[in-house]
Amino acid sequence: MNEIVFNTSVLLEVQEMILAKLKKLEAREGVQILFAIESGSRAWGFPSPDSDYDVRFVYVRPADWYLSITPGRDVIELPIEDSLDINGWDIRKALGLLLKPNPVLLEWLSSPLRYLWNDAVCQRLINFSNRITHGPACLHHYLHLGGRQWDVYIEGKECVNLKKYFYILRPAMAVRWIRLYPEAIPPMNFQELLAGINLPSGLVSELNNLLIQKSRSKEVGDASRIPAIDDFITSEFTWAREAVAGFHAGPHDMKDEAEALFRTIVKEADARRMQHSQP
Repeated sequence: MNEIVFNTSVLLEVQEMILAKLKKLEAREGVQILFAIESGSRAWGFPSPDSDYDVRFVYVRPADWYLSITPGRDVIELPIEDSLDINGWDIRKALGLLLKPNPVLLEWLSSPLRYLWNDAVCQRLINFSNRITHGPACLHHYLHLGGRQWDVYIEGKECVNLKKYFYILRPAMAVRWIRLYPEAIPPMNFQELLAGINLPSGLVSELNNLLIQKSRSKEVGDASRIPAIDDFITSEFTWAREAVAGFHAGPHDMKDEAEALFRTIVKEADARRMQHSQP
């Protein structure tokens, strides 16, 4: 059964609104949501007062749906409404991405803000993901994500929007985490990342000041670049580019295990449906 998880960092009325929309979605689509989490600045740990709620979920359909000769759509997206941005992936798509592995899905499974959570299924997914070599994929992901943001918002500019630093800082901090802990998946939360990567006290002070500014205003505003932050970002991305160039794909074949896990999840979901349909 799904556990409904209430988070003190999200207003109760917002959580109830999100849960109501997810329940309606389950009934309309004929799916079971295996987990639903927050993915975005609220889960990352640096929301603004007007930040959206980026709700992401993974769901499973009845077994017969997967037996069609014409594959169905494997995503569900709700229209963005007010501050709610809700969409999710089918479990078959999710497992296929975990095999790569996909850092976005790794983050979903580690989100500190959960709305629905099937503990038994999610623990299997986490255990499976932990056994896949994720370092190279994560490094590619965070380098690409942060490097692209740097090129657009920071490089060549004297004055920058300070909140853009966060969208580059988190990937740079994740790179440093991978450098320090190659076998550990980087935490999704900014504060957890910060606590684990041993940054100089001067840089930590700059980051804390920036966090306070962002938490208090809708727009942090433009200001001169911060040299300590620039130096940290460029140093980490330089290391990442060199490390990525030296990576070689190793043996990696867990497809059979992923197939078995997929079938187990679908069969258990059908069993739950049968149980709930009985008088």
